[in-house]
Amino acid sequence: MPQTILYARVSTADQTLDHQKTLAEAAGFAIDDVIADQGVSGISTRLCDREGGKRLYDRLRAGDTLVVRWVDRLGRNYQDVTDTIREFMRRRVIIRTVINRMTFDGSTTDPVQQAVRDALIAFMAATAQAQAEATKEAQKAGIEAAKRDGMKYRGKKPSYSREQLEEVFRLISEGVGTSATSQQTGLTRQTVLRAKNDPAKAEAALDRWGL
Repeated sequence: MPQTILYARVSTADQTLDHQKTLAEAAGFAIDDVIADQGVSGISTRLCDREGGKRLYDRLRAGDTLVVRWVDRLGRNYQDVTDTIREFMRRRVIIRTVINRMTFDGSTTDPVQQAVRDALIAFMAATAQAQAEATKEAQKAGIEAAKRDGMKYRGKKPSYSREQLEEVFRLISEGVGTSATSQQTGLTRQTVLRAKNDPAKAEAALDRWGL
């Protein structure tokens, strides 16, 4: 029986996977399952090389529908996105986007319709890459501007206090696991892991913010 599978990807801790599912359901999609990648770049990592992406390639069958918020969830690299969509269409998988309600499949045999469809896919993939590059350049420009203005570039404000960090170090030294440390301190597993892997960097972040 054909299934409707949502693929969700978030690249930072500030984004949530649940939000993408909520948007899809609000748009009228009946989602059977969600396959996701978290903390993975859509620029440098191809879909087929991501953990969730591999599952997606293994899972999708002819007649299934793949739902994404927009094509940039598949990736932000032009070649990767166009290759991915064409590969799924060859498998007779239907790709649908929540934003703009676009539908791509391999059902048409008319060469003109195929050309229009392929041009639209190429345009959307190129737009996804261009947006990613523009965002990266804007971030770099902002950092440089702050430095030129004599401001101390501090980065993102830590999500933990000095007391919480000290508690993390204490629990880790006692052999307490990452998940248990996360529960006891109220911090995310990712935050605990970052502090565990690079204690000096975690301390320096607090110092930069005067915390």
